[in-house]
Amino acid sequence: MDRFRMIFQYFQSNSESVMNGICGLLALASVKMYTSFDFSCPCLPQYNMVYGLGIMFIPPIILFLCGLILNRQSLVMLEEWRRPAGRRKKDLAVIRYMCSSIMQRAMVAPVVWIVVTLLDGKCLICAFSGSVDPEKFVGFANVSTVQVQLLLAKVPCKDDELMRNNTSCKAVSRYLRCWSQALGWSILLILIIAAFLARWLRPCFNQATLLQARHWSNYIDIEQKIFEETCCEHSRLFAHKCILHFFESMRQKIKQHSFNLPREGEEAEGEEDLLRGITDQDQVNKLLKTWYYEKPPLDVS
Repeated sequence: MDRFRMIFQYFQSNSESVMNGICGLLALASVKMYTSFDFSCPCLPQYNMVYGLGIMFIPPIILFLCGLILNRQSLVMLEEWRRPAGRRKKDLAVIRYMCSSIMQRAMVAPVVWIVVTLLDGKCLICAFSGSVDPEKFVGFANVSTVQVQLLLAKVPCKDDELMRNNTSCKAVSRYLRCWSQALGWSILLILIIAAFLARWLRPCFNQATLLQARHWSNYIDIEQKIFEETCCEHSRLFAHKCILHFFESMRQKIKQHSFNLPREGEEAEGEEDLLRGITDQDQVNKLLKTWYYEKPPLDVS
């Protein structure tokens, strides 16, 4: 379990390469999920739009939330935003930088899913086949309104008997597929242009401010990890001391069962140095409360 916990903590680190790799894996997973998904439109007027739009937008929401969960910085940003100012002021530029970085990475997989569904066209055909104007197609001229709605609802179902020999329904399917693919390529083009402009226009802005925001963003994340590691080490030593105190009368029996006890004078100094006089629960709670409400200022002079 410790090995899996270490691996999970490693993937939750603030390393940009690791987070970019996770975003890439989520994007590939979204494509794999869609290609392996058995899309079956209900072909019913009252359910087509709900099913089509649900398949198009619900998985991206799930992937977006997964991107936020896997990104350690999301929790660090929320803690930094909600914490009291105390003795250390809060820099809104750093919080905005962290939020922007988190959102950009979390949006990769959802955008890939939406673009893939639009280029495929099945979701949009299923969702909007009943909303097409039948007057644009010749085959619906002499058909009643109820039959027209039924025929339009059957457009996504190519195996249906009404669709096999109905050229008008096939025309509606091609019409919606063209719109879907055009929308997908347009979104992809807009995103590429936006990324291109953001990359090439970045040097035009204040680089010093960007470097400061990136530096303190990394600092906040590293400080939080070091504090958690120190708390874990302190908790282990504090629990060690409490257990030894509780089992003082059974010391010899514990030694016989190979319980690793510190030799007198060897590890005691190291433990006392880390415990730093904290000997009861109230002192530990006071220490943690002080860290949360009154973080020390960033000045080590």
